[in-house]
Amino acid sequence: MTTQLNYLDRFKGYLRLDPTTESDVMRELQAHLEDKSQELRESGLSEEDVSGLAAQLLGSPQLIARQIYEVYSQGSWRQALFAALPHLLIAALFALHCWQSATWLAGILIAVIGVVIYGWCHSKPIWLFPWLGYCLMPVIAIGILLIYLPGGWTWFAAVAYAPLAIIVLALLTKQIIKKDWLFASLMLLPIPIVLSWILTLGIGERLPWYEHLYGIAPWIALSFMALAVTVAIFIRIRQRWAKASALLTLEILVLAIVASATENAINFWTWLLLILLSLFLFLGPALIERRIRES
Repeated sequence: MTTQLNYLDRFKGYLRLDPTTESDVMRELQAHLEDKSQELRESGLSEEDVSGLAAQLLGSPQLIARQIYEVYSQGSWRQALFAALPHLLIAALFALHCWQSATWLAGILIAVIGVVIYGWCHSKPIWLFPWLGYCLMPVIAIGILLIYLPGGWTWFAAVAYAPLAIIVLALLTKQIIKKDWLFASLMLLPIPIVLSWILTLGIGERLPWYEHLYGIAPWIALSFMALAVTVAIFIRIRQRWAKASALLTLEILVLAIVASATENAINFWTWLLLILLSLFLFLGPALIERRIRES
């Protein structure tokens, strides 16, 4: 029995599904183990032999978990649309030049907060994580704006605000990684994109920055449209490697869009930092999850 419990624990560790589906799959696998054990007992094997052999006959828990993941991981078109919706809203905000409207901005912010609270309280469905990423944007934007403020605000941003923001981001990411590191990467996806556009605007250096924003607004809308399409593809495809490839391809595509629109507004070293940040936010959750499993 101990062998079977260890097998089920290992299987659950590899299984990355929503809680309801995961519970159903675990009950089904446990029932299958019990049926197989009963068959082996009836064949005349001892209880000690039955426990290990029943689990062995099922196969590798990692392989079975991967196969089951591919069966259940494909979201519906409705889930794909709802996951892509926050990116579509941001794209529309810039395509229609509504970014200068306080009413639009407040409406989108209230919608994001409301959806995040609802999703977080309802088992964290897969469509939640793109919405959750936008809750981090004000935290990051405030930190950047503090750097441009005169006097002691820059030191405040570096010494007090930045570490606090990093701690909040790390704690939230760790919670998501417990569900699946890919969801954490999905949540963090907009961060380097938003940062690259903010750096392109050169707030504090290029005045007035909002005039420059008019010129690149269509490019910003295009980048968030690409983000929306990628998220929808992420929800619809089954294989984990394909999901990860979609996210990585998007980062490369959007940075290329930013480069086409900026006309050398960002220097080489800043580009290098943005690329490294994109790779870190993509691969970091996977490395953290691996360390959590090994500890």
